[in-house]
Parts: sequence; structure tokens; C-alpha cells
Amino acid sequence: MARLQVLLAALCFGTTGTAQALGPDGIDPAAVGAVRIACGGALLVLFALVVRRGRGRGRGGRGPGPRGAVLAGALAVAAYQASFFAAVDVTGVAVGTIVALGSAPAITGALEWLLHGRRPPGRWAAATALACAGVVLLALAGGSEAGISPLGVGLAVIAGGSYATYTLASKRLLEDGHAPESVMAALFGLGAVALAPVLLLAETGPLTSPDGLALVLFLGIVPTAVAYVLFARGLRALQASEAATITLLEPVTAAALGVFVLGERVTGAGLVGAALVLSALGLLAMRPARRGAVLVPEPA
Repeated sequence: MARLQVLLAALCFGTTGTAQALGPDGIDPAAVGAVRIACGGALLVLFALVVRRGRGRGRGGRGPGPRGAVLAGALAVAAYQASFFAAVDVTGVAVGTIVALGSAPAITGALEWLLHGRRPPGRWAAATALACAGVVLLALAGGSEAGISPLGVGLAVIAGGSYATYTLASKRLLEDGHAPESVMAALFGLGAVALAPVLLLAETGPLTSPDGLALVLFLGIVPTAVAYVLFARGLRALQASEAATITLLEPVTAAALGVFVLGERVTGAGLVGAALVLSALGLLAMRPARRGAVLVPEPA
């Protein structure tokens, strides 16, 4: 069930690009990212309040803590949006996507091992390598107009590291017994506050049109609020490294929507890349669940 929840989250993540393509012309990607987090963060806070009221004062309704994990996770949410869009602008969609998405699972696994002593299993390493190879083929199949830039690659690695930090911070809070809805509300609510200056500097005009508002609402609901609640619920029962690898289904979803919704052409490399990612997910699904990885420790 946990893997299915993360898979569904990845499917939601993958709708972002298609939604932007169907939105109004001339929108600033940085503005879209900031508005998406602001809208999604507000919805997550509202949802968490409703859930907390429904649960009363029970254990599942507690607010998140400790503060260090909350702050790290919130800053990581904001840093990912800013660094990823900057990387794509500098070095192109293909290279930026390859480095950001490809580095996130590896950094997550390394940090989880370093900070918590949870060494990822060999099957995870094989699945991650397979999935990253698939992401490379998918991204290259889409082409890139910009050349490889050391600055752009560095920004993409920062994006990957930010995603890893967010995942590990979320895992820490979930292991402490905090509700997934409360954790996501705290991280994205504070992340939206950190991204507020972007809205003052970016061009937000097109987003105030009816089509722009529809885009913002969709991005706030599906690939943000719904997706991250699903991700958090699945993350409770998985190692952070495995959850990060499963989300590599996102570019496969984006490629499929590009073909069937936007009428884009699929290449042989793209098909092979999608097959590699799906094979990697199948490899993860075949791994027997370890009892220690599926239990959420009681708070100290």
C-alpha cells in the first residue's frame, strides 16, 4: 500500500508540465512554481486543520516538530523550486531534469545512510541506477536547446539535494508520530512564505487571467496538495531512499501525457527510457518488505 501511495503521488507530479503547456502563453516558470507552492501550501494547511479537528486531540492530530526538521524541510521546499527552475533556465530542460531528478535518490540514500545509519539495500542501488538511466534517455529524447553549463548543473544538484533534504525531514517528522497532513502543511506553508519574494519579482500577469487561475488551482490541488499527502502517507512505511526512487515515475508520466494529450512524438530512446524506469520500479516492488522498514516508531 505504501509503494502504491508514492506511485500515485508520482503520477500526480507528472501532470505539472502538461498543465503548464495547456495554460496561458507567456507565463514565467518561476512565478508558476512560487504560486503553485503558495496555493498548495494554503490548501494543505486547510486540509490539516480539518483533519485535526476531525481527529480531536488524539495522537494523530499533533502539530509537527522538532523545529529543526520543520525548518530544514520548509527551506528545502523553497530551495528546490528556485534552484530547479534556475537550472533549467541556464542549462536547458534536458540536462536540468537529468541532474536534478537523477541526483535526488542517490543523495537521499547517501544522507539516510550517513545520518541515520540506514544502509540502502543492493537492490535499491540497482533499481536506482536503472531508473536514472531511464530518466537520462527520457530527458535526452525531449531535446535541449541550451548547452551544458557548470552553473546550471550545480543548480540542478542543489535541487536534487533540496529534494533529498525535504524527504528526510519529512521522514523524521513522520517517524516522530506526526500526521502526514500536518507535516505537509507545515513544510509547504513555511516554504510558501520563503518563496514570497519570488512573486514580487516575477511576472504574474498571465496567471491572473481565467486560464491562469485555473492552472494555479490545478497545480495547487493535484501535483501539490494531493500528491504530497499521498507521498507522506507512503513515506511513513518506506525508507526515504526507496520513496525517492519510486518518484522517478514522474518523467514517465509526463512523457506519456505529452504523447496522448499534447500530441508529441515518442522516440525509440524515450520508449527505452520509460521501460527502464518501469523495470526499476518492478525491481523495487519485488523486494520483500522488511519488518523494520514498515513500522513507525513510537515518539520518545
